[in-house]
Amino acid sequence: MPSHSYILTLAIFLPLVGALAIALLPREADRRIRVVALVFSLLTFALTLGLIFGFDRTAAGFQWVEEYAWIASPPIHYHLGIDGLSLILVVLTGFLTPLCVLASWTGITDRVKEFHILLLALETGVIGVFLSLDLFLFFVFWEVMLIPMYFLIGIWGHGRKVYAAVKFILFTMVGSALMLVGIIFLYERTGTFDYPKILTALSSGAVPLSHTTETLLFWAFLLAFAIKVPLFPLHTWLPDAHTEAPTAGSVILAGVLLKMGTYGMLRFCLPLFPESSREFATLLSVLAVIGILYGALVSMVQPDLKRLVAYSSVAHLGFVVLGIFAFNLEGAEGAIYQMVSHGVSTGALFLMVGMLYDRRHTRLIKDFGGLGTTMPVFSTLFMIVTLSSLGLPLLNGFVGEFLIILGSFHARALFGSLAAVGVILAAVYLLWMYQRVFLGEVTDEKNRAISDCNLREKVILISAVAVIILMGVYPQPFLRQMDSSVSQVLGRVNPAAASAQVTRPGPSAHPTGPVAGPLRDCADGEAPRCAEPEVLREGLNGARLNPALPGSASELSRSAASRARRVPELIGVILAAPAATTPADGGRKR
Repeated sequence: MPSHSYILTLAIFLPLVGALAIALLPREADRRIRVVALVFSLLTFALTLGLIFGFDRTAAGFQWVEEYAWIASPPIHYHLGIDGLSLILVVLTGFLTPLCVLASWTGITDRVKEFHILLLALETGVIGVFLSLDLFLFFVFWEVMLIPMYFLIGIWGHGRKVYAAVKFILFTMVGSALMLVGIIFLYERTGTFDYPKILTALSSGAVPLSHTTETLLFWAFLLAFAIKVPLFPLHTWLPDAHTEAPTAGSVILAGVLLKMGTYGMLRFCLPLFPESSREFATLLSVLAVIGILYGALVSMVQPDLKRLVAYSSVAHLGFVVLGIFAFNLEGAEGAIYQMVSHGVSTGALFLMVGMLYDRRHTRLIKDFGGLGTTMPVFSTLFMIVTLSSLGLPLLNGFVGEFLIILGSFHARALFGSLAAVGVILAAVYLLWMYQRVFLGEVTDEKNRAISDCNLREKVILISAVAVIILMGVYPQPFLRQMDSSVSQVLGRVNPAAASAQVTRPGPSAHPTGPVAGPLRDCADGEAPRCAEPEVLREGLNGARLNPALPGSASELSRSAASRARRVPELIGVILAAPAATTPADGGRKR
């Protein structure tokens, strides 16, 4: 990796260059406008993919760092960097934007030029948020992304679009004002807006904060992020914004804008204010669990497809917050994984609801029925996305939710158990929705004339489904990118966990291969426990942490991540292993 590169600046501003290019085109050149928007969004996605292949997951700290003086007084720098927390969120943004351009190809016919300018400007703001390492620069990008989304909802939305746009901007601006106060206070105490310098000053004790001061700063930042998530009970703006926004706006809002809130909690709240994070972790976990159950229950009674998906986001983001405040590696990595999984799955659901709306000009569930007969390809893809959203194994939703429940159960067993109930409720409202829309007889003659997916729609949906399956079958490449960054955050907020070491049996007790020799011979009097698959016993023993033994954050990262990634392996061994037999029972199966 080069020591100095402009790749992050290019990733941020390439969409804006595309927006400027569109601004030079004639207003009536709709096709050329769409092509230019698609080309620049694809180039940005290719650039973000390049970040994955060039990223050194073993290196601590930020990579591809760019820093230039911007304003002399106060000292504000153009400071960019990327690590495991932000990497896959940047790639997610790059992936979803070209899908939004394709989804709007025929759906947006009014003010096409302005729509695509705002869409690309929004991408610039979102990527800038994930890459900024100067708090003032972070705040600038945080506010920049609000303006395009406000106009996307207010101009190209549906129904009460102006009400939804104003509600979105007011809620978010209140949180932004509080965060700005906190940023200014940190500058007054540390003399800098630079995030790494502020973090070093606070963690080293060079700039001590009293308990009251840290608590106030924590809530100033947290409320801004909690509104963006949104965390119950600050969620009331979300259903209106989702329901009234155009399809592309709903996809970007659910896919990446909501993740800015949970990203902010991991990036700023936990490392900068660890004492307050620990103090209020139980309260925030309670709100997260309430959000999970409330979002699921309200989704069950929604008559509108889009509103149902919107409330499901409240539940899914509740899982993310719960994983963050579990303060262990499984929970934190599961939270980040769930951010990406939710962005892909829920983004795909909004795309599909938009495709149905373009055909029938209604989103009411009662107006559909039996679409599986008239739209077999669409209904098949819709089922895969639905199953991923409810957390079916081998699809992306399972990995994140499983790790979050595992991490939260280790931290607070009650919360982990209640979160598991949310998974069951998700299956209820999603499968019931699918039954009413796609199964049974065609109840409305208008539904018989609905066409199946065209080529453009197949490209959009198959791309999303491919990522869903890839993330569900092979999550390791995504999880590996996070290890070092997540362990650093945990080392700040939970030193006891960061210094924990896994207690494992001796090296001779386990095979060195992945699942070599799943069963071993039993000694006299040892059966039946010795007949357990070795890899299963290793996983169970490895789950016991011994905080009395010294270790490092990297050791925690390697050991806990190894346990988490062996889950599919353990399941496979359990299913594939033959039933154990012993001479004592005459060879009968156990």
